[in-house]
Amino acid sequence: KRIWITGASKGIGEALALELGQRGAQLFISGRDQAALTAIANQFKPNQVSCIPFDVTDKSANQQAAMTIESQFTALDIVILNAGTAEYVDVRQFDSNVFERQIQSNFLSMVYGVEAALPLLRKSNSAQLIGMSSTAAYGGLPRSEAYGASKAAIRNLFQALAISLAPEDISVSVICPGFVKTPLTDKNDFPMPMLISADKAARYIVDGIRKHQKEISFPKQFSITMKLITSLPSLLYTTLIRKMVLQQ
Repeated sequence: KRIWITGASKGIGEALALELGQRGAQLFISGRDQAALTAIANQFKPNQVSCIPFDVTDKSANQQAAMTIESQFTALDIVILNAGTAEYVDVRQFDSNVFERQIQSNFLSMVYGVEAALPLLRKSNSAQLIGMSSTAAYGGLPRSEAYGASKAAIRNLFQALAISLAPEDISVSVICPGFVKTPLTDKNDFPMPMLISADKAARYIVDGIRKHQKEISFPKQFSITMKLITSLPSLLYTTLIRKMVLQQ
């Protein structure tokens, strides 16, 4: 498989690159840290992993990265748009700039990636498009007003793309992880129930991709619990979440 992974220099993206590389995939890995990407590539045989560093929030850079891949392999079988970040909102000092950054870094960057990748996926006989969302997309959570909104937009986008691209035989999946130990979540200052390693998350994701799961969510106990809570009537949901937050 010819696979492009964004946000591959650390965290889940790095773990995915290592897992897929060990399974023999031909990889194109992207991120802003050239040295980190090179360190990943050096763990595999020559020419198995190509490093394409760029900033995913730059629309033209996404297009240039796709052109670089096309010049080498003409097509892609799997694209995993994983890059993203997290910022939290303090409603006592409400700042719209946080929302702008989250929408740009998480959602619009993924839109740019889809636009750049689709022409290459259309040249494959077994195309798969995958986007990284979060269980935070299931319902509104305190401090997650910006991050959760960007992830909900991603989940909605990929659910729609799964329907729209089905006639072209392009399989679309969205990933909704719970808490995964990464440099990003290491900054969190709140409890993270059922925290799992990035390596374990990568195995969940790769297994889900192999099965063409439309939504790859994990760990199951956590994601099912979140779905059940967010399916409650609005008044009950907000009351329950407020009590949970006050207990922290």
